[in-house]
Amino acid sequence: MSKRRKFSSEFKHRVVIEALKERMTLSELGQKYELHPHVITNWKNDFLEKSKDVFNKPGKKSNKGISQDELYKEIGKLKVENEYLKKTLSPYL
Repeated sequence: MSKRRKFSSEFKHRVVIEALKERMTLSELGQKYELHPHVITNWKNDFLEKSKDVFNKPGKKSNKGISQDELYKEIGKLKVENEYLKKTLSPYL
């Protein structure tokens, strides 16, 4: 039984870009990179689905899906905590 091969994101990107250029058929690309054409098609579809997020406006959501309002709320909470600790611990310093 053979192990599954793992491919780096750079390798997948290179293969997908070549597939999008359509200079070679999927079968030819499969032979060139020793992949099944179905795998290339899956990578290509994943790439195209995720590419719509490239042009989203920055600032509304960060990469992890946390909104800017939530981040400001967390900053405020940490500032209050920091001030409390300064007042509480200042006699000991």
